[in-house]
Amino acid sequence: MVNFKMSNFIIAPSILSSDFLHLGDVLQTCKSAGADWIHVDVMDGHFVPNLTMGPFIVQHCRRGTNLPLDVHLMVENPESLLEAFAEAGASHLTVHVETCPHLHRTIEDIKALGCQAGVTLNPGTPAASIFQVLPYVDLVLVMSVDPGFSGGTYIPEMVGKVAEIRHELDRIGSSAWLEVDGGISPETLPEMRAAGATAFVSATSVFKHPDGIAAGIASLAGAG
Repeated sequence: MVNFKMSNFIIAPSILSSDFLHLGDVLQTCKSAGADWIHVDVMDGHFVPNLTMGPFIVQHCRRGTNLPLDVHLMVENPESLLEAFAEAGASHLTVHVETCPHLHRTIEDIKALGCQAGVTLNPGTPAASIFQVLPYVDLVLVMSVDPGFSGGTYIPEMVGKVAEIRHELDRIGSSAWLEVDGGISPETLPEMRAAGATAFVSATSVFKHPDGIAAGIASLAGAG
């Protein structure tokens, strides 16, 4: 099988849309097809209107793959969960600016647990809300859909937000990944990449591709 691993941008399939009955096989297929990270969407039913995965799933993902586990905490009070997810095997822990009143402290706590620290913001939150912590993070995640469910409607105005954050990251000399999540497809990936994104989360385009997971990953890789 052709390996589409890239050195200049990251593809991170989101297992939110995967077949959990065959999760181990799914993870192996993603790796064989060239996925760089595995994205895990954690939702608490409060901050976003859905309830999904906890540390137990991350633990099983870690047993099933050696790819980095990119864990996105769409939860209230994420500080109380950091240690559990780190111990379960998370490689990156990303928290929302909207849920962290002491965001710098939370970022430092993530790093102290041995994980890379990420910050994210919802579509309605201004880019400038995270500028003060950009020097301290390893990853910035821009939501290009309203979070909560797989298959949300892509918001094209978020291309401008990605460009704004890219400008600020370059201005301060940051090497942080600039990740986008929501409606990423072979049609939308190129414009986000042109705006400066370097990592792309996709659920539907990978796991609902009519020709299977490998074809979905290949279509994203080819679009870049």
